[in-house]
This record gives sequence, structure tokens and C-alpha cells, in this order.
Amino acid sequence: MTVKIVTEKNIEEVLEKNQIIFLDFWASWCEPCKVFAPIYERVSKTHPDLFFGKVNTEVEHLLGSDFNIRSIPTLVILKEGTIIFSESGVIPEYVMNNIVAESRKIDVSSLEKSED
Repeated sequence: MTVKIVTEKNIEEVLEKNQIIFLDFWASWCEPCKVFAPIYERVSKTHPDLFFGKVNTEVEHLLGSDFNIRSIPTLVILKEGTIIFSESGVIPEYVMNNIVAESRKIDVSSLEKSED
């Protein structure tokens, strides 16, 4: 799957239709974002069954606020509507592939129980 643009207008649909969602919060002026972008794109192509989206923080202020983004790039992963991972900075490709593999294994219901 290619990386999709995620906006305030389509975020609900993205959340409803995808079990695992990767979101890259970025901005055009951000040099680390420019370094991370091709890594993110390559990883998305090797995992076409997952949703990979990009959120432009210059345009989507509300989404940045909703996801508590404080620096960019920030990768946020949701599974079944629950945030299971959030990390700022450039993530190497081999680490990204490990994160993808681990995100597939996480049982969200066990996370929710442990928080009670």
C-alpha cells in the first residue's frame, strides 16, 4: 500500500476501516522528517496489508493536538483504535520493520486490562 494523506476530514474513516494504522506526523520545513520520509515509504511498500498515513502538522493542527504531538517527525501506531506506540525522531528502516512485526503481535485487549 502506498502512504495516504490523513486529514481531519478522513481520520474517522481511517480509524474505522483499518485494524493497524501507522501515522507519520511531519512538516515540510523539518529536515529529520525529510530523512524519515523515504524510510517510511519503503516500509509501507513491504507491508501492503497495513495502513500507512502521513499527517502534515502545518495543516492539520487539530490532529497534531489530538495525538499530543510535541516534536516531529513522530510515528504513532494504533491498533483497534488504541495507541500502542509513539516515538519521535528518525527511526532506522530495520527498526521500523521490527516495530511493524511487534505491532502485529500486540493483543490490545490485554493492554486495556492491564491499565484497569
